[in-house]
Amino acid sequence: MPSAATPTAPVREPAKQPPAAERVYAHIKDAVLDRRYEGGMLLTEGELADAMGVSRTPVREALLRLEVEGLIKLYPKKGALVLPVSAQEIADVVETRLLVEKHAAAKAVPVSEALIGELTELLETMREQAASGDLTAVSVTDRAFHAAIVRSAGNQILERLYEQLRDRQLRMGVAVMHAHPDRIAKNITEHAEILEALRAGDADAATDAVQRHVSWVRNLAQGDVR
Repeated sequence: MPSAATPTAPVREPAKQPPAAERVYAHIKDAVLDRRYEGGMLLTEGELADAMGVSRTPVREALLRLEVEGLIKLYPKKGALVLPVSAQEIADVVETRLLVEKHAAAKAVPVSEALIGELTELLETMREQAASGDLTAVSVTDRAFHAAIVRSAGNQILERLYEQLRDRQLRMGVAVMHAHPDRIAKNITEHAEILEALRAGDADAATDAVQRHVSWVRNLAQGDVR
């Protein structure tokens, strides 16, 4: 009597890597945002290609994308200059943040339990990251906290506008954290004040807290511009 065939386990295909240009783009962008590649640093195609184990073609493609995004400036036969954050850029980003975030904070009231829960969790994550000294992670979570409030406004156009500020926010946030590590505790306190005003259903207090917090970011960041 023939025995039942033993079922064979499905063969899993190895996960496909992103295209080379995408990997190079992500590597350079992350390094610029967390200041491993500082403003004013000159990057060359050859060095980047060797570091990533790729040809120069995907490096060139990645650099072109980053130039369009305003993170670098390409100089033929020389390389790519990592653009420093300018005082004007900081002023523009903060002005836009205040317009969007204050509106969103006011519109968020009365606040849903889901948003309060999300903000509470993000605030606790920020405390843990600050305690471990991971300043880049603090900046990422900081930005997520504000983005959650903006999303709660339910305006997709406003949300997309805010998303366009993401990279600049992260870059400035990391710069401020590294330049003013003594400011981190105060930064977390300000997020707690925003959360408590929202929890209390006080739209005026929430927008005032956002104004104080974001204005401090501008003052500190501008003081760090060389």
